[in-house]
Amino acid sequence: MVKVITYGTFDLLHKGHIRLLERAKILGDYLIVGVTSDDFDKARGKLNVQQNLMERIEAVRATGIADEIVVEEYEGQKIEDIQKYGVDIFTVGSDWCGKFDYLKDYCQVIYLPRTEGISSSALRTEKYQLQLGLVGESIILEKFLNECKYVNSVKLTAVCSAYPAELPECLQELPCVTSDYDVFLNHVEAVYIMSTPKLHYAQVKKALLSGKHVLCETPEALTRLQCEELHCIAKKNALILAEGNKTAYATAYIRLILMLKAGKIGDVISVDATSTSLSEKYFVKNIDDFNRWNSIEAWGAKSLLPVFHILGSDYSSKQIISHITSDESMFDSFTIINFVYPHAVATVKVGKGIKSENELIIVGTKGYIYVPAPWWKTDYFEIRYENRNENKRYFYQLDGEGIRYEVIAFVNAIKNKNKMALTDESISQAIAEVMEDYYSGKDMVRI
Repeated sequence: MVKVITYGTFDLLHKGHIRLLERAKILGDYLIVGVTSDDFDKARGKLNVQQNLMERIEAVRATGIADEIVVEEYEGQKIEDIQKYGVDIFTVGSDWCGKFDYLKDYCQVIYLPRTEGISSSALRTEKYQLQLGLVGESIILEKFLNECKYVNSVKLTAVCSAYPAELPECLQELPCVTSDYDVFLNHVEAVYIMSTPKLHYAQVKKALLSGKHVLCETPEALTRLQCEELHCIAKKNALILAEGNKTAYATAYIRLILMLKAGKIGDVISVDATSTSLSEKYFVKNIDDFNRWNSIEAWGAKSLLPVFHILGSDYSSKQIISHITSDESMFDSFTIINFVYPHAVATVKVGKGIKSENELIIVGTKGYIYVPAPWWKTDYFEIRYENRNENKRYFYQLDGEGIRYEVIAFVNAIKNKNKMALTDESISQAIAEVMEDYYSGKDMVRI
């Protein structure tokens, strides 16, 4: 059997990519395709890649041409892969002619002519720019603005805030700066919402009914029924409604989920996520009690992601334990949520009035995964076993905390008219249901 290997980013997979893969396949009996990781692309200066690693892998797999797909993560991996897989032929496009001649010491090297007149770079340049607006009082919007500079298919055109005068100067320089939501919606095609969760339902609904796509910071709504209604409106109007949770787009988190699915630690028995912070620095000075995020809104919604992502939302029972410091606003200084599943358990511990080790621990029947603080900025994790010699550490550079990749996925979902790959409305609805139970007192113990 003659084995052939080729590598590429395969961003916005087009006919040139497919033609190259077809030519590579003809050279032998078995084709291995290496898809470059997000971090490796960034290290090579490719900052405008439109699709994340999982989307690009799925696009290559969907062609049916590759017999095997591997991830290229570092310089020098090609030699290791050639030796590891017993490769006979390395091939790549002719625009790299001479670049990989050093591999001739390990296998035959063939440069294939590329399809003229088409490239991912050209496609990215030709794409329209989505007119995106920002909503909220958090100065995290400034970070969002800066990250959008790495996404050439997005143009920020407006910001809506109850306190526009207190927004950072860079936000005040946008074409439309207003406190009037109706005026704001007239200047955008899509919105990113980072206002208090108490406003999310009304703001998302109005945006959808105005024909705007929505990326809303988690949670989308504070009741399951409201969340379901919002997604029904989005579907009816052929719009994208996606929950913003940048952790889901961090390379390390994506790889962690893939390793769990591959059974690296056996069956998952327990998921424990802790998220705490004593700072209000991310919000403007004059924020009132209504516009403050309490612990369960600020951290609970984010921390529920790995629980529902890994174990699903069909839990058997749950218990919410909270220390409430204000009955009027239901402000909790800390909250613990315990879930019981048929064959697993989970605990989420969140707080804005306590400080703890912000780690994520996933326990399995063969070992466990440890993600150090702050786990939601996942760039490193360990897989640990009974035999410490088998332990492995994984490092993935995290630029922009995953925001740019979240934005890219949102834009691609709008363009391709499909849901975002790493978020699911069932998770959004499960998160909303937990919020609802908190405010109604269901399954809740106050201490």
